[in-house]
Amino acid sequence: MYDAIIIGAGLSGLAAGVRLAHFGRRVLILERHYAIGGLNSYYRLDGRNYDVGLHAVTNFRPKGAKTGPLPRLLRQLRLSWDDFALAEQIGSKIVFPSTALDFSNDPALLQSQIAERFPKQIDGFRRLTAELLDYDAIDTPAARASAREAVGRQISDPMLLEMLFCPIMFYGGANPHDIDFGQFSILFRSIFLEGLARPPAGIRAILKKLVRRFKELGGELRLRAGVQHLAPKSDEVRVVLDDADELSARQILSSAGWCETVRMCDAAANLSAGANAAVASNEVPGEQPADADPPSGQLSFLESVSTLDALPAELGYPQTIVFFNDSPQFHWERPQEPVDVRSGVVCSPNNFVYSDPDSAPSEGSIRLTALANFDHWNNLPDAEYAAAKQHWYERLVASAVRFIADFRAHVVAVDVFTPKTIRRFTGHDNGAVYGAPKKRFDGTTALKNVFLCGTDQGLVGIIGAMTSGILMANRLLSGGSRSAESS
Repeated sequence: MYDAIIIGAGLSGLAAGVRLAHFGRRVLILERHYAIGGLNSYYRLDGRNYDVGLHAVTNFRPKGAKTGPLPRLLRQLRLSWDDFALAEQIGSKIVFPSTALDFSNDPALLQSQIAERFPKQIDGFRRLTAELLDYDAIDTPAARASAREAVGRQISDPMLLEMLFCPIMFYGGANPHDIDFGQFSILFRSIFLEGLARPPAGIRAILKKLVRRFKELGGELRLRAGVQHLAPKSDEVRVVLDDADELSARQILSSAGWCETVRMCDAAANLSAGANAAVASNEVPGEQPADADPPSGQLSFLESVSTLDALPAELGYPQTIVFFNDSPQFHWERPQEPVDVRSGVVCSPNNFVYSDPDSAPSEGSIRLTALANFDHWNNLPDAEYAAAKQHWYERLVASAVRFIADFRAHVVAVDVFTPKTIRRFTGHDNGAVYGAPKKRFDGTTALKNVFLCGTDQGLVGIIGAMTSGILMANRLLSGGSRSAESS
């Protein structure tokens, strides 16, 4: 009998495991795959290390800072700044056809860029920034209002509004076209007001640190251990694995996703009056009841990693990240074509400020990300899959080099992953990178002792995922009530 079983060894699950184990709970983390990390993982191919998912860590704060999500996370996990050793971005850019905005970890740069390029909008932008700095609630009806409408009250220029939404949607937009104002506020602060950084060794450094700490505290981790279904058993939950092995725990914390966790629960349990009553008091006005089937997410990505024979800065690409869009309007929706090459994200792990030059990546690298259609990639015959990846990689690169230096002559190796890859390693319906379009902010499900953490609990990004795991672990430590232990 475990005190808690955590489904998924991604960032949220691992952080939750560390937090629970620190307080002496007997904790088991179950991971369906052979590798940890989920959406943010790593692998080795042809002698090279590749990160999956990581462009940059948002919510950066300099060493010694006392406030913000990153310092709080480190305190809760009993980790030091040096455990992550984050290197700051050099500087990034949002590029649209007729203008561009530079931004960095100094918020004053973006403000000065807006004052120069959109002088009539600077007062509204300052008001918006002040409003977002004071905005903390994401679990209220007001927080679920349209961000486009809320931001539009301060920003009247359509181009500037689209430019501000472009990075935010690429880094956390689970819904087509728009995002809840509460989540917009979190992402705006994490990208533009706090900033971007990267661990020199990539995501593997964070994942390995979490696993090491979890095991040091007595936690157990089982790979290749997928969960088939969950069923209530008195005050416990019975966990049946894919291999028919059965386990039990007092509490379950699932990072598999809201839709995916609902399917794990026995149908009878989901319709149980007792289970419904257990969560009725936690319902948020206007939100789906915990026992209803939440809609699946539809937004997924194609992503490529190009290894170069030179550093990107030597080829004319000095930025850390470039968000590009080829028209005045930014389209955030499931594409009709296999890949939407009208917009995308270009990132280089080389272009961060590494304090130790020996810790910087030794080879040049360019990462490209764009929206993609899951159904196309999932239904593609195996015989056509590799050729389709190469075709759409070339289409995406051709689109990107309209806005950045052309690096194609310097590519020595390429790897491409599609929505089908994302579905395989995350289990998310449709390969939805940011999960279900509706979030379960309080983490409840129809089973009184089964909770959610991770993307569908409402927090995204590297720091957001770990913070979600910590918040939900604190809730379990306090007996499942809304009050959370914060020591």
